[in-house]
Amino acid sequence: MFFLLSKTLGIMLLPTNFLIGIGLAGAALLATRFASAGRRLLIVSVALLAICGFSPLGYLLLYPLEQRFPAWDASRGAPDGIVVLGGSIYADVSTAHGVVVVGGAADRIIASAALAHRYPNSRILFTGGSGHLISNDAREADYAASLFESLGISRERLIMERRSRNTQENAEFSRAIAAPKDGERWLLVTSAYHMPRSIGLFRKAGFAVEAYPVDWRVGGRGDVLRFAALSLDGLDRVNVGVREWLGLAAYWLTGKIDVLLPGPG
Repeated sequence: MFFLLSKTLGIMLLPTNFLIGIGLAGAALLATRFASAGRRLLIVSVALLAICGFSPLGYLLLYPLEQRFPAWDASRGAPDGIVVLGGSIYADVSTAHGVVVVGGAADRIIASAALAHRYPNSRILFTGGSGHLISNDAREADYAASLFESLGISRERLIMERRSRNTQENAEFSRAIAAPKDGERWLLVTSAYHMPRSIGLFRKAGFAVEAYPVDWRVGGRGDVLRFAALSLDGLDRVNVGVREWLGLAAYWLTGKIDVLLPGPG
């Protein structure tokens, strides 16, 4: 039920979808005796879309998420393993074209490959199945292995987890496969804005990992009040930020993470 709601209600509540829905409802009301209410809804929809698209709102939503965990401290020595969260490979498009197609979160793969070369004895666990409500045969993990091999990582070091549909299952299935031993150190590689929710879920699953944030969307504190030149960029940041905060709230309220905004320690 949680997965179903996240893929229906959660998607409907994303700012662009929600505001376009308001606009469409307003347009429909123009042909009825509620035309004045329809005009108001249209005005509100357009105004809020403009605010989301051009204002610093997206930066304001993402900045506290991305700043929650510092860069990983390499001085403690080599990790025993590296967990890489999915979300960077378009499995459906890869299936259609017969080649690996990588999306916006490619930093997860690039950083993990760099770490694998830096620490040649570390195992690499990629976790990513299909997040679609109606599942199909396309799985991220099926393409991640060949991508890592093309980047010079031997197949013997790779562990592929292909059943997970969301971050909670990423954490639970990864722990089951990795079976981390006492004293082992595992890194978790994912987007910086996604790290608080991911760490909270891995802790709940009993898998102690160290944060290795990548794929930042905000350059620094100075960006927090910067306006966007392209509305699509601003809308994308707002969608990502709202989705992440909604996810944190939903997981916290349902007891899947222990605190609203997990942090270091």
